[in-house]
Amino acid sequence: MISQEITVNGKKFRLTMTDQLLMDVRRLKALYNAAYEDPESFEEVSSAISNTINQIATAVEPLVSDSDLDGLIQSIMKAVDEKTKEAEEVKTKHTEDVVKSAKKATKSAPKSAKKTRK
Repeated sequence: MISQEITVNGKKFRLTMTDQLLMDVRRLKALYNAAYEDPESFEEVSSAISNTINQIATAVEPLVSDSDLDGLIQSIMKAVDEKTKEAEEVKTKHTEDVVKSAKKATKSAPKSAKKTRK
C-alpha cells in the first residue's frame, strides 16, 4: 500500500493506494469510455459510474464533501496513472537488467574444451 497526500480546493486528503483502488480506477475509466463511445448507454452505466466513484472516495481520509468529489476523483485518477507509469518503468528497467545479466553470464561462461582427433 502506498499513501499519498492530495490537495483539492485547499483541503488536504490522505489517499491510500491499494490494489482495489487501482481496479476501481480502471473500472471507472472503462465506464467513462463506454458512456463516451455510446452516449445512449449512459443511462445504463451512470449508476455503475456513481457506485464506482463512491467506492473510490472511500480510499481517502477525511471523508470528502460533494463539492470536492469531482476534483478529488480527478486527482486520484492522475495519481494512479503516475504510480502505474512508475511501476511500468521499474518493471521495464528490471527486465532490461535481467537481460543484460543473462548476456554477461553467457559471455563469461567457460567454453567447452575442444576435442582433438587422433
